[in-house]
Amino acid sequence: MPELVFFSGTMDCGKSTLALQIGHNRSARGLQGVIFTRDDRAGEGKLSSRLGLVTEAVEVVAGMDLYAYLVAQLTKGGRVDYVIVDEAQFMAPAQIDQLARVVDDLDMDVFAFGITTDFRTKLFPGSQRLIELADRIEQLQVEALCWCGARATHNARTMDGEMVIEGAQVAVGDVNRPLGEACYEVLCRRHHRRRVTAASARTGALSPDVLPVSSA
Repeated sequence: MPELVFFSGTMDCGKSTLALQIGHNRSARGLQGVIFTRDDRAGEGKLSSRLGLVTEAVEVVAGMDLYAYLVAQLTKGGRVDYVIVDEAQFMAPAQIDQLARVVDDLDMDVFAFGITTDFRTKLFPGSQRLIELADRIEQLQVEALCWCGARATHNARTMDGEMVIEGAQVAVGDVNRPLGEACYEVLCRRHHRRRVTAASARTGALSPDVLPVSSA
């Protein structure tokens, strides 16, 4: 039976690499798919991995009907056996509903890849809808690591090495951006809560949270 599968994890856990691998494996068996993405680091209409792999994709824009797009391809005689959606967290909830309809009405597997929460630890609307609708949710097994070596569980937005907790939910950026631009870093919960990035850890001594003490 076709499924809507949501592959989730933090940045740097291999989501885009797995999306490319799934596409490669199916195309090697003679299947044809459509890849949707939005705001990829490589630019418009691209699906790219930090390992340097890249392929062409359909850029999703606000208000785009993904179900109607696929029906139009089929109506014109095109073949679509499966769908891959990268950066699924940036999709609108209505577009996630359309992906579920693709599975149910067009009998296609849909593989969606995305970050669950933003830099404020709040659910992205697209990811929230996927959690609500997906037939299966898979946590990526490649663990991203915080600068301290612990498993990274949170995405942090930084400016000039300092963690920021305000601003628009979506701001396109990546790791290793020039100073003055929005950059992202993965942290463990402890250091996300303390707002300690790799840069700030190098410039200051860390001390544990102070326990409340009352005098006798």
